[in-house]
Amino acid sequence: MNRIKTGVASYIFLFLSLMVSGQNTAPASPPNPDDSLNLKQIMETVLTSYPSVLKAQQAIQAADAAIGLARSGYLPDIAGLANYTRLGPVSELSIPNMGTFQIFPENNYNAQVDVRQTIYDFSITSHKIKVEESGKMMAEKNVDLVKQRLSLITAISYYSLVYLQEALKVKDVQLANLNDHLAFVTKKKETGSATQYEILTTQVRISTAENQKVDILTSIKTQKAILNTLLGFPVGTELKVASRLVIPGSDVNPDSLIVFALQHRAEMALAGLKEDHAGLRLQAVRVKNNPVLGAYLSGGVKNGYIPDMNQPTLNYAAGVGLRVPIFDATRKRNEIKLIHSEINQTKQETEQTKREISVEVYQNEAALLASLQKIKQSDLQVRQAEEALQLAKVSFESGVITNLDLLDAETSEAESKVNLIKANADYAVSQARLNISLGRPVR
Repeated sequence: MNRIKTGVASYIFLFLSLMVSGQNTAPASPPNPDDSLNLKQIMETVLTSYPSVLKAQQAIQAADAAIGLARSGYLPDIAGLANYTRLGPVSELSIPNMGTFQIFPENNYNAQVDVRQTIYDFSITSHKIKVEESGKMMAEKNVDLVKQRLSLITAISYYSLVYLQEALKVKDVQLANLNDHLAFVTKKKETGSATQYEILTTQVRISTAENQKVDILTSIKTQKAILNTLLGFPVGTELKVASRLVIPGSDVNPDSLIVFALQHRAEMALAGLKEDHAGLRLQAVRVKNNPVLGAYLSGGVKNGYIPDMNQPTLNYAAGVGLRVPIFDATRKRNEIKLIHSEINQTKQETEQTKREISVEVYQNEAALLASLQKIKQSDLQVRQAEEALQLAKVSFESGVITNLDLLDAETSEAESKVNLIKANADYAVSQARLNISLGRPVR
């Protein structure tokens, strides 16, 4: 049990960090206390409703908006303008024999629509779009990464709770047997055929078993709280998980585990996307100072035209323009240096990720094989302990051994059963770890 608790504790920090974003999320409907949830049901609920997954999916929507913003460079910029201006004093022009004329009216009205359109920007906009599309691909892969981490946390908590539920049943049986023994030796003492030592020894064993039961119950509450939080239920919700440990198998050739993992892990895919993204950003920076050819059109109604300056008149203005950057204060050059440095960093991150995945797969494979061996040994110990207990019962009835010897046999049999349950839970967790390290779903 301590090993299960230690394995879970190593993921508590990650679990709490994933839990932070879920404070404002409405909880799902709690299950019926009599219903048992299996791993598939729990995993489906967690991976579709947990806040960190929803947050990662929101990043995809934000990336779509960023792509749309980049594409807006192909669209015209249209704006409407209306204004009134009162001018004074009004300048006048006098012409002999013709009279005096105002150069401009006192009241000036103007209403117009301005249209600006980029005709050709020498691939500036297209490179911006590629950068944002790359960002969306990273956001999509990040969803897989979040689900991968959540799957491992959920599987560990689920299998830990399965083990604890079964261990509690064994402990209850053990306590019942111990209490039966206590009643038995108490009666024997009354007849003088048992000693106070046998009673005290049995009571000590009962106290020890009860303390172990308290530890199991505390661990069950902890695991239920973790699962409830993952599922979106109130932490105190009573729930049960299916008691049968379903041990999934792996159809991957052990000789190619690392190669398989490097091809399927979300971290490797994300690292590759980061390298591509940095390369696209470099291309975008290199073309940012390219010339931009644009056109503009402005049309509307305003007064101030001769001969009747107060008469609103239709008017327009149209033209083309070419903007050619000459000097950008070395900004482009320094941005290129920064991105080159970023590219080198992402390459090193990719290499580091490869090494970490290789070690992780190797360790998880070794742990899985060790767990399988423990299952075989524990199963053998259970059979031996059951056989020893049967012999001990026969010997006790024959008066060959004492009550304490029978208690030892019963304790060994109970502990061997708990060890077998734990070995199966450890194997299930090891299989889940291996599947995650290979980039496969927990099945």
